Amino acid sequence: MVKPGLRQAVLHSFIVDPRRTRGNALAALHGTRESAMLYRPQHMYKLISMPNTLSIAIIGAGLAGISAARHLSEAGHQVQLFDKSRGSGGRLSSKRTEFGDLDIGAQYFTAREPGFRRELKRWLEAGWVADWEPQLYLYEKGQLRPSEDDQQRFIGMPRMTGLSRQLLEGLSLTSSCRIQRLRRDEPHWWLEDDQGSEHGPFDRVVVAAPAPQAAALLEPAVQLAQAAARINMLPCWAVALVFEQPLDTPVQACFVRDGALDWISRNSSKAGRKGPDSWVIHASTDWSAAHVDDSPLQVIAAVQQALAQILGCDLPEPVFSHAHRWLYARPAEDCQWGALAAPELGLYACGDWCLGGRVENAWLSGRQVARALMGAG
Repeated sequence: MVKPGLRQAVLHSFIVDPRRTRGNALAALHGTRESAMLYRPQHMYKLISMPNTLSIAIIGAGLAGISAARHLSEAGHQVQLFDKSRGSGGRLSSKRTEFGDLDIGAQYFTAREPGFRRELKRWLEAGWVADWEPQLYLYEKGQLRPSEDDQQRFIGMPRMTGLSRQLLEGLSLTSSCRIQRLRRDEPHWWLEDDQGSEHGPFDRVVVAAPAPQAAALLEPAVQLAQAAARINMLPCWAVALVFEQPLDTPVQACFVRDGALDWISRNSSKAGRKGPDSWVIHASTDWSAAHVDDSPLQVIAAVQQALAQILGCDLPEPVFSHAHRWLYARPAEDCQWGALAAPELGLYACGDWCLGGRVENAWLSGRQVARALMGAG
């Protein structure tokens, strides 16, 4: 919910609540695209003159940004995605190694909302995602036992980033580009990156970055920046371990309620994951916050020790280990904003932090910001 005093301060901006808004299905109008061209110090994006066609920049190529891009592109708008990483997918992240692909971000996703379930059905039919039915356990009060959780789970194929790669098909993405400032030159927007280059002009901008990063970019819309700045994001250390021989345990996934860990996954039990016995472990947010500045080696050692205790066995030396710090892993509280919008400026924001830290919510937030943008004209 909106924090006290915030709603009264929002004059021309608004917060979109997906529970209270309805939108018609988007027409599948595909406009042609032209690649970016370098013009002096600025990257100019040539636009096709089409009635009611907007040029839209989306900062962040995680699932929220990709969802917004797909909905807007299918409605005939010209969309340009930007991401600071080399790839895409945000927390739909996989690390490619000589021992196979390791899902170090989101481990799986679920589907509840009808629209998302319809989209999921299409992904399943296309082979972009698959069911994952692991032997699921629960570790609580020092006891390891089978879990009664029967939630249906889905994974990207052949790795979690596989889904985002498929959804990006036909979209224009500028990767390895960190946008650090937005500049309004009425009636257009320009995006300045950390190398001093400008990208534009754009009619609209959607910020699809984690809340703390979004707050800085949303400064031209003070109320939106303040809303994003109030979101507290929690960290999470993720550790991947690969063993030459399979560990002697039936566990393929485990929710952990005690100690340093939060989640254990036998990554190699997922469909499409090739290679030797691989595991991905997520530390709890409390432990991660307390050890946020530890070195990767320190984190790996601590996580290995905790894993051995939970599984009740001595771990052999892994043939590969990796630690990744997700500084903005999940919001501390679930909001129900859906998306943020300042239509008088043509500035918008979306992300799982606008709804709650789940993969499905990222997609829904992207859809919601697209509807808000098109509804505003």
